[in-house]
Amino acid sequence: MKYREHFDRQVVCEDVWIPTRDGRTHLHARIWRPTDAETDPVPALLEYLPYRKTDWTAPRDAQRHPWYAGHGYASVRVDIRGHGDSEGTPGDEYDAQELADGVDVVNWLAEQPWCTGKVGMFGISWGGFNSLQIAALAPEPLKAIVTVCSTDDRYDNDVHYTGGAVLGIDMLAWAGTMLAFAARPPDPTSVGEDRWLPMWRERLEALDPFLHTWLAHQQRDDYWRHGSVCEDYTAIDAAVLAVGGWSDPYRDTVLRLMEHLPDDRVRGIVGPWSHQYPDRGLPPGPAIGFLQETLRWWDQHLKGEDTGVMREPKLRAWLNDPVPPATSYDVMPGRWVGDDNWPSPSVSWDERPLGGTAAAPVLVRSPQHTGLDAGRFFPFGNASDLPPDQREEDGRSVCFDSTPLDGRVEILGRPRVRLRLDSAAPRAHVVARICDVAPDGSSTLVTRGVLNLLSRHGRDRAVEWTPGTYETVEFELNGIGYAFPPGHRIRVAVSDTYWPWVWPHGERGRLTVLPADSALLLPVRDPASDEHEDEHEGRGPIRFEEPEQAPPLPVTYERSAEATPERLVTYDVAKGEWTLEVDPNYGGSRVYPDGLRYEESARETYRIRADDPLSAVAVSEWTIRLRRGDDWDAEIMTRTELRATATEFIMDSRMETRADGETVVKRAWHRTTPRTSA
Repeated sequence: MKYREHFDRQVVCEDVWIPTRDGRTHLHARIWRPTDAETDPVPALLEYLPYRKTDWTAPRDAQRHPWYAGHGYASVRVDIRGHGDSEGTPGDEYDAQELADGVDVVNWLAEQPWCTGKVGMFGISWGGFNSLQIAALAPEPLKAIVTVCSTDDRYDNDVHYTGGAVLGIDMLAWAGTMLAFAARPPDPTSVGEDRWLPMWRERLEALDPFLHTWLAHQQRDDYWRHGSVCEDYTAIDAAVLAVGGWSDPYRDTVLRLMEHLPDDRVRGIVGPWSHQYPDRGLPPGPAIGFLQETLRWWDQHLKGEDTGVMREPKLRAWLNDPVPPATSYDVMPGRWVGDDNWPSPSVSWDERPLGGTAAAPVLVRSPQHTGLDAGRFFPFGNASDLPPDQREEDGRSVCFDSTPLDGRVEILGRPRVRLRLDSAAPRAHVVARICDVAPDGSSTLVTRGVLNLLSRHGRDRAVEWTPGTYETVEFELNGIGYAFPPGHRIRVAVSDTYWPWVWPHGERGRLTVLPADSALLLPVRDPASDEHEDEHEGRGPIRFEEPEQAPPLPVTYERSAEATPERLVTYDVAKGEWTLEVDPNYGGSRVYPDGLRYEESARETYRIRADDPLSAVAVSEWTIRLRRGDDWDAEIMTRTELRATATEFIMDSRMETRADGETVVKRAWHRTTPRTSA
């Protein structure tokens, strides 16, 4: 990593309040801009988040906002209404108020004397989501965005549902996380010693756990259509640079945006990365000069300079070379490939039957703990994030193996699985994993997909299965770029459970699969296309600069002396119960240059018995403390639990907050909701 301390333009940083259209609520912003911008105006770049610019994202903000400012931009970090130091009360994810406020901020920035009137937006995850969503609202000054690890489909490609199935691992965990995050107070140094406590109390009284809303909408309805830009890609006028990682659950969005947005307004990059900005150097690498690459995008679309970025391939993707299974890779071996069109003419479908014509029906009835070796839903670059050797998972599934490969097989895109099957229960899931099986038997997870059979005719409806009847179902797996080497086997592993990623249906059933009428469909890339890539418009091989950032914020990180494993699986033999304990490890405790001490601990627990889907329980627990010397001390403790009967979900949450040891607000919630499709 190169840290750049000197730039062409000197930078000033200031905190300001930005008004919103209601005339009462102001959002708190931090602006880095050239000192001479009022006489030589610059475009503005906006990152718009609920994650608190004064502490939680401050280290990350320091890496990029001053860097952009030094290159001739006003780089702006805004706390969303009701979060951080902004006024108002927190709302739901990406609700109409958040997006309307975002439009107000874009228009306000464009009107400032130091701004040319042109604005860009960028962000990762939440900030990538609302960049896309605000671009779909098309405020006139917004000319370009960079969206990283984000989704165009809030229902089927987010933390709530996948393939129409409830995401047990993040539906609960992220709801619990956001309850704790939304309960954090504003900072007295920003809002004033007299205001912070009344503002905090107002927020706390307005809170309602997201989990209640998310589980009230178990099919794709208008709630999920809101903010899902896949509903109308033509609404986006801004130029879009979409960035993702093969280890991130949102990577399919990049492929869909490449398919549906016009060539002259979109480019995509997919690397081997986790849910992180790709310049941070966190596993799996290699990292790239992301800031330099985005500067090319901004200069092209906000300053009108020909940087050559639009002559790059429409999609630049990292093709992973085969690797032994591991939970972390410092660097993923492979190479960059480029395609000027997506879907690509260099990718063709290779249909591989799962069994011969005489293959007998196969029974699929997996134990409920199948999925414990799935790895983290949101890899963050931690040591235990990625899936370990899949042999134990394969043993809990039904596997269909190819013969040893005669040559290298490269795939790029979203594989599909077609299954002819019958379900013994009206409600069931089917899960398919593609694994790379080495001659020594080790099994590396390549990609996977889920289908709730209730949603097989559309995510907006629930159609129960009629046991005793066969149907053909086909579903997509997550996108991937991967090369299977000669001598290895391609394995399709099929199960009907995948805990805790997928919340089990209330009845334990079984599937009967007809292998002779089932197939794996692989998007196989022609390696010969690489030979033509270098010849296109005279461009050479795909390369990126080495990572460069502004100097890091001098933050001290503290590890607990009682640190527990990031992921711990235990088995109670007498009960037949499996428990997965997870430390999400978002950064732990840290001390900031202004003396703020931010302490954070979290634990997620998932329990299930191998033979009982109704034994599933998920719990998220958080403790957060913010203090500055003897002047300020605030604590937040939350606990969120989800369980289910055969007919309803049961949600219990509680929150306690304290200031200087005295209780501020203490609340508890108990909700139930019918299981309509989950």
